[in-house]
Amino acid sequence: MKQYDGDTVIESYLRLFDAEFDRIQVDTRFGQTHTLVTGPLNGKPLFILQGGNCINPMTLSWFTPLLTKFRIYAPDTIGHPGYSSESRISAKDESFALWVSDLMDHFNIKQSGFIGPSYGAGIILRLATYMPERIACSVLVAPSGLEIGSKLTMIKKILLPLILFNRTSSDNQLQNIADAMSHHSMDELDKQILGELFTSVKLEQNMPKQTENYLWNGALSIKTIFG
Repeated sequence: MKQYDGDTVIESYLRLFDAEFDRIQVDTRFGQTHTLVTGPLNGKPLFILQGGNCINPMTLSWFTPLLTKFRIYAPDTIGHPGYSSESRISAKDESFALWVSDLMDHFNIKQSGFIGPSYGAGIILRLATYMPERIACSVLVAPSGLEIGSKLTMIKKILLPLILFNRTSSDNQLQNIADAMSHHSMDELDKQILGELFTSVKLEQNMPKQTENYLWNGALSIKTIFG
């Protein structure tokens, strides 16, 4: 856990949910992974993977209606903000596929649905590349690992405001980043958490590798949503 008083932030966020969570530490080959589990015991399994450089409950809050319909497994991505091991693993090979596989094996799940925004979607693409048989269906929201949009636009709308924010702590620059990341829909709590992460945590800069073309062979049920 990165100590930017993130414990308090995460616990406060979890109290906003109208749901009971089991909190399980899973031993994987890459280190311990803290996983939130909720939903009906007889529900179909659904893994929700957090976006890059944000906290797990924030991502989970975007999919609240699903918490009563599916058996939800929401791991803190290893090496990212949260209660999992701080050891970062490669996003360019099969490491994340093996990590997800270890989690599924722990919960005795052979195949599951997956949802992931940004970096979480990139992890799903890693799993689809190396272990597609573990995926029943998936929804990818603006996935890392696919070439989308203009790099110049990303630099202008996110990277430059981020540099200015880190130098000045300007709320205007933080608002610009939040607007660019959420199409002007990010609430104040998420924006403030984002600001804390930007100033207190070493951000992940290595996005999942471009996924091989053979992934798109029609064998998987994948829905991709771009902003």
